[in-house]
Amino acid sequence: MIMATSDRYIHFLSKCWVGKSHDYTQLKVEFPAEEPWFKDLQVGVDLGYQGIVKDYECESISIPDKKPRKGKLTEAQKDDNRNKSSERIYVEHAIGGMKRFRYLSDRLRTHKVLLYESAIGICAGLWNFYMTN
Repeated sequence: MIMATSDRYIHFLSKCWVGKSHDYTQLKVEFPAEEPWFKDLQVGVDLGYQGIVKDYECESISIPDKKPRKGKLTEAQKDDNRNKSSERIYVEHAIGGMKRFRYLSDRLRTHKVLLYESAIGICAGLWNFYMTN
């Protein structure tokens, strides 16, 4: 889980999770809902964080509209989702910046989670260094 701002600077990198786990489950473990983590922040998330609205207190939460089962989104909802994705793209650019170092994109033969976490942290640090210089 990566948290970045619109200037593509990475502010948070969670620990690595082995196997399948949902994004929102990772968020609840890393940031327990009892604490006011995002109280004064404007948060933009994707559809993997559906429960954030009811569990976390934020200044504002931007989450796209989900297509109803056996239904369609209206044109207004599609436009709104397009606008929200144009704001979230900067986080994707930050992830892509970390992938420049090929550690996230290549297949790794190591099974040492601590080594992997350290290397990902170094990639995030190098990306942030690149962004500030």
